[in-house]
Amino acid sequence: MCGIAGISHPALSADPLTGMITGMLAYIGHRGPDGAGYVVDDGLAMGTVRLAIMDPASGAQPFCDPSGRYWLCYNGEIYNYLELSAELEALGCRFHTHCDTEVVLNAWITWGPDCLTRFNGGFAFALYDSTTDEVFLARDRFGKRPMFFARHGDALLFASEMKAFLAVPGFTFEQDPDQISSILGQWTPLPDQSGFKGIESLPMGRWLSWRNGSVNVHAYADLRFDEGPDVAREADALDLIRERLTRSVELRLRSDVEVGVYLSGGVDSAIVAALAEDISRKPLSTFSVEFEDEEFDESGDQKLVSEHLGTRHHAQRITHTDIANATPDAVYHAEVPAFRSAFVPMYLLSKRTKDEGIKVILSGEGADEAFLGYDLFKETLLRDAWDRLPEDVRRTRLEQLYPHLAHYGPEDIAAVTGLYHQFSSEKMPGLFSHELRFQNGLFSARLMKEAGTPFKAISDLVAGSPEYAGLSPTEKAQWLEYKTLLPGYLLSTQGERMSLAHGVENRCPFLDPDLFALATSVNLKFDDGFTEKRLLREAFRGRLPDRIIDKRKFPYRAPDAAAFAALRPDYLDLVLSEEELGKVPFLNPKFAQRLANKVLTKPASEISTKENQTFLYLLSICLLHRAFVRREALRTPVLPPLEKAVNLTLEREKPIPPREASAR
Repeated sequence: MCGIAGISHPALSADPLTGMITGMLAYIGHRGPDGAGYVVDDGLAMGTVRLAIMDPASGAQPFCDPSGRYWLCYNGEIYNYLELSAELEALGCRFHTHCDTEVVLNAWITWGPDCLTRFNGGFAFALYDSTTDEVFLARDRFGKRPMFFARHGDALLFASEMKAFLAVPGFTFEQDPDQISSILGQWTPLPDQSGFKGIESLPMGRWLSWRNGSVNVHAYADLRFDEGPDVAREADALDLIRERLTRSVELRLRSDVEVGVYLSGGVDSAIVAALAEDISRKPLSTFSVEFEDEEFDESGDQKLVSEHLGTRHHAQRITHTDIANATPDAVYHAEVPAFRSAFVPMYLLSKRTKDEGIKVILSGEGADEAFLGYDLFKETLLRDAWDRLPEDVRRTRLEQLYPHLAHYGPEDIAAVTGLYHQFSSEKMPGLFSHELRFQNGLFSARLMKEAGTPFKAISDLVAGSPEYAGLSPTEKAQWLEYKTLLPGYLLSTQGERMSLAHGVENRCPFLDPDLFALATSVNLKFDDGFTEKRLLREAFRGRLPDRIIDKRKFPYRAPDAAAFAALRPDYLDLVLSEEELGKVPFLNPKFAQRLANKVLTKPASEISTKENQTFLYLLSICLLHRAFVRREALRTPVLPPLEKAVNLTLEREKPIPPREASAR
């Protein structure tokens, strides 16, 4: 795992570019504290900060082929690199290391962009062809690893995190009101959004080419729901789930350093931990977040799983004070507005993980999206069938909706009944499954002076995706989750950015192409979908305690506004002061100030979910504006130890040894 950054500017020589690239790498040094390296040429500089996981002794980057033509800066892991290495060796490739970086480089040289479809992993990389002066950027199919790029005059900038651009002379950050409105509406950035003007996120499953000032983005992988096996019996489905998930965990345990597991207390991470414990040759270390607030705490189930599996368990207890104190740093690493505070405990947990000497963590992200684990999917099924169901069946289904809510009773069912009558037909073309969720987004959009059209971008996304129209309502819901909340928040703000803030790599066994294809082929084939992830649960019944297997979805949450109301840190002036709010030009200061005052003074029981959500958006927007736009309270960038520094212009000036000259 690493962080990468680079700049391609045809008018700049290698010398000034050297200073720029070291500055960019220093801003993302937390991603790869084990070492830094760069390559510069006239018109190009790119580099890597390295978290040494595979072949620590030989994997320094940037990595080049023997001819010196191709240079690679690589972030992530290709889990099937051993199989690809054997395939490439059969084609004549020779390897000099045991790291997957060399496999990626040889795969590109051998197959070109077609190699991307062969990769099973989470990755982003930049490749420079020093003969043609072309730069290529690529990102994995699920958006596990980040890649941002921006035009800056005649230059192309790119990096794993946008904060690297803070080091580029003349580059300014400006929050984009249209993107912010879109993020507020749908809870998360869309695949190409960054929240800032002029900065784009390379979407998942895409690669980019840059040459002679021209950017071209190409697709190599899209979500398909018709590529899984034809499974006729439930018993066969359970066998295949066990087989493919076991293989996925096995691949993600490939590492030259110890691998641990995050235990949430739910069934997904428990299954991952059980498989890792079965496969690993060493005692397994597990890590969890505990909360002083019992409403959010799952420590009992975490300990139950740990004791059942015999892991070395580490729990990080989180208080309101911890959340309030760590939020500015966590938002700085997240780089985009957030609608809940749950990412902050993950920031603190990754620090604990690093302090315990663990660099690689497995987690359960992606299970709910693949195996229909969210209430959203049950809601979509029921709303889609609403007008065709008898009254008694409707009520039975409504009673099954929210088993995790202790207060869910007759009054709630009556209210939901009215809501479902209202939303039983599509009102937003292509967005039926998410229309209820987007109601909260409409409230959050009131933070804007001019909300514009918050859902235009996501409407354009689905309208411009030919494969989308033919999907079922449930598959459309999955498609939207894979394009929005999963990469835009769960894998990034709450996942990758928080882990890499402390040099910890997160791997997700449920984000495996073969497992995804299987899930799409068996979902709803043997049940009605109202017991979430039923097949996944049944596949591992007997390996884990029944309490865990039968535990219904308990959404991971953390104290939101209550944590800030309890401590009242100084930075709350950003959302309470009319003067401070006035510094963010697109905000509606009166609404924002009124909301902040209510949330921070009223009892938690009087604050609605949408008000909590909107307050967190407001706070994170203001913290991002302070750090990136105004460049106040910035963290001091630190460049990891320099392992490799290559200047291609100087290399070309070196005299050729006589023997090599005669050979040419």
